[in-house]
Amino acid sequence: MTEKNIPRSEYPRPQFERADWMNLNGEWNFKFDRENLGEKEQWFQESNFDKKIIVPFTYETKASGIGEEVFCPAVWYQKSVILPSEYEKKNVILHFQAADYITKLWVNGTFVGERKGGQIAFSFNITDYLNEKNELNIVVKIEDSQSCFQPRGKQRWLDDSYECWYVQTTGIWQTVWLEFLNEAHVQAVKITPDIDTESVEIAYEVSGNIDPSLVLKTTISFKGESIRAFEQTVNRPYQTIKTNIASEFHHWRVILWSPQAPNLYDVEFTLYKNGEVIDSVRSYFGMRKVSIENGNVLLNNIPLYQKLILDQGYWEESHLTPPSEEAIIEDIDRTMEMGFNGVRKHMKVEDQRYLYWADKKGLLVWSEMAATYEFSDEAVQNFTEEWIEVVKQHYNHPCIITWTPFNESWGVKNIYTNHKQQKFTEGIYHLTKAIDSMRPVIVNDGWEHTVSDIISLHDYVEYGDEFLKRYNDKEKVVKNDIAFNNFKHAMAQGYKYNGQPIIISEYGGIAFNSEKGWGYGNQVKSEEEFLHRYESITQAIKDTPYISGFCYTQITDVQQEINGLLKENRAAKVDINKIRAINNK
Repeated sequence: MTEKNIPRSEYPRPQFERADWMNLNGEWNFKFDRENLGEKEQWFQESNFDKKIIVPFTYETKASGIGEEVFCPAVWYQKSVILPSEYEKKNVILHFQAADYITKLWVNGTFVGERKGGQIAFSFNITDYLNEKNELNIVVKIEDSQSCFQPRGKQRWLDDSYECWYVQTTGIWQTVWLEFLNEAHVQAVKITPDIDTESVEIAYEVSGNIDPSLVLKTTISFKGESIRAFEQTVNRPYQTIKTNIASEFHHWRVILWSPQAPNLYDVEFTLYKNGEVIDSVRSYFGMRKVSIENGNVLLNNIPLYQKLILDQGYWEESHLTPPSEEAIIEDIDRTMEMGFNGVRKHMKVEDQRYLYWADKKGLLVWSEMAATYEFSDEAVQNFTEEWIEVVKQHYNHPCIITWTPFNESWGVKNIYTNHKQQKFTEGIYHLTKAIDSMRPVIVNDGWEHTVSDIISLHDYVEYGDEFLKRYNDKEKVVKNDIAFNNFKHAMAQGYKYNGQPIIISEYGGIAFNSEKGWGYGNQVKSEEEFLHRYESITQAIKDTPYISGFCYTQITDVQQEINGLLKENRAAKVDINKIRAINNK
């Protein structure tokens, strides 16, 4: 494939962008390892891989060129790369934006290392594995399993799909790329806005040899207008600086980010050694505040009514991998056209390009972790390690306003009474808060909450009159006097409601009876019947004064689940203007 038609050719990490990089998407050699014999037989030394695959699409997808859905415990990839001569003296970093689940890497026949986790980005420094000709023979083995101790989200753990669990995702499913760095470079930045003091706090991490000759310059601008620039001597790897960004060039002094006005500040980090530029990174941030007060979620100190839609981020030809940046933009635009101001990204940590466009367009995002399905020490460790990385990697995105580590007691099925499972969710809540004190954390979305900043409830009652009857008395709901969805309750035993906001974070799921597949409740016969039911239940939620938002299930069909407002190919099932009118009524 030529450079211009490499799939997903855009820069994969827009929150931390450099000029010197190489996209490795496109055609790779590929081989199934059904008996998991490849390491023993030293496939990392071979070149007789018998298939081709288009990265970053997994073998289960049509977009990969293979399209085989049978589970395989291990798969191998191989690609040869020649580095441009201008990068000879640079450190070479091989990045994987996401691969599911255990990734092992060999370069030029030598083992480099391994990483575990299906939802997170990771990288390897492969500089020491280059040969004299700057050639790379990259061999990757990825192991997957059907274990329920592994965070897997909506991926099936049986051989066949059922209900709302879909074909598994095995192997590389986001962009693979190379980056070229000097030994000393900016490793990471953590950007925390504070609108109340008109300031921003930036925590820096610099890698490499730290010496007095290193100076880091930070330049903040807005639409090309310089706001603030300052320098600091790099005398330790970690530094934190808080700076006021109020400026007289704008009448509000500080320009806030919101769905109505998704304003973004640009920021550039330039690292100098003895006055010479050795690293330059571009990023951005939004000045916005998420808080909770008097039973409401506030955005920028103003009550926010959330009109969300459940979004599982699946595509017909490419499954969990967005097929293109245009497809990402289309999904966001359609969401907003239908009158929703946000999405609950369900059982998936989304591609960073999606989050970038949500930042740019002002779409609110609840970021949710892929669930395990059994509780054990192994599951606790797997989940915790990966979730912490998720929060750290996506912290800087202003669109993310809520973290949702757990859903419907998946992986903690006995949380209603089980003390160990309750403590696990408490631990994840407090670990998340230790990294990010500024966003609400929901534990556990749907029902049986332990410690949680928001009480979110899932209820697929079909019509508004029944909903209003059930939710008429708030005290009965929060005190567990009312059961819903197979006798579930709002709070786990031993936990009390403490005045948190209440949001109906799953409802609807309406399907047409002309379609084959699975949906919630009775299926409808016509668009007129659909819209009547949609308006009945949505308006009832909006008419309940103590409820501060909703999340409709869902934006698109996903494989055998057919309750989307759009089909898998994004064709609308009903007039989206009528959906918008109901949402905005």
